[in-house]
Amino acid sequence: MRRLRTTADVLDACADPLVRWAAQALSCGGAAWEHRGAVGVHAPALTRRRRLVLSGPAEGVASLLAAHGRGVGLRPLMERPVALRVRELMPDPWVEDQPFGWMDRSGTLPRPDGVSWLPTADGVEPLLHKALPSSWAWPGEPGVRRWAGVFEDDTLVATAAEAWSSVDVGFMMGVAVHPSYARCGLGLRVCQFVASSLLDLYGTCALLVENLNVPAIALYRKLGFAYRDVTTLLPAS
Repeated sequence: MRRLRTTADVLDACADPLVRWAAQALSCGGAAWEHRGAVGVHAPALTRRRRLVLSGPAEGVASLLAAHGRGVGLRPLMERPVALRVRELMPDPWVEDQPFGWMDRSGTLPRPDGVSWLPTADGVEPLLHKALPSSWAWPGEPGVRRWAGVFEDDTLVATAAEAWSSVDVGFMMGVAVHPSYARCGLGLRVCQFVASSLLDLYGTCALLVENLNVPAIALYRKLGFAYRDVTTLLPAS
């Protein structure tokens, strides 16, 4: 098992945007390893969770999980088909947590009119409380970098954030549209603006989405994002 000591080491070892996103942890107390073609990154604080992000052949992932996958509050995260195979390889039982979705894309995207980065986050928190109280990104939270928005009559009615971006994967979170403006295309516009900006900066844009949120997945697919199921495995005892 080989220790990967820098973010650059992780990027050299793995092409998966999921792991490349987690590689930001190497600059803030994280650790990473490679084994039999698989890579694991321990990220102490990534989207509010202590995560072990894994990718690669199931045999290598299973070895990394056995060596580094236990700990209080640790959430081992990987693609779901790999997780199901890894469970069969583990000597002790592991249980699957509820799966969700990872979506990413590369390339470029036209930037729409009528959306901009906000000079301050004023108005974002009230909008989130109204439209998305379960948001994982909030103004002032560590890792949340900036907010974009759409205004109607000087009122913020749609927003989305750049949060927890890594060296070459920009990350979008906190997408919210005021209920009075639902189905007006504002969600698509604000997401296209943020995605376009992050693609220009990082080359890849990614996000997490609830796997049963069909409208959101359809919106992101319209913007060229590809979907895959991811999940966490937890020790049964």
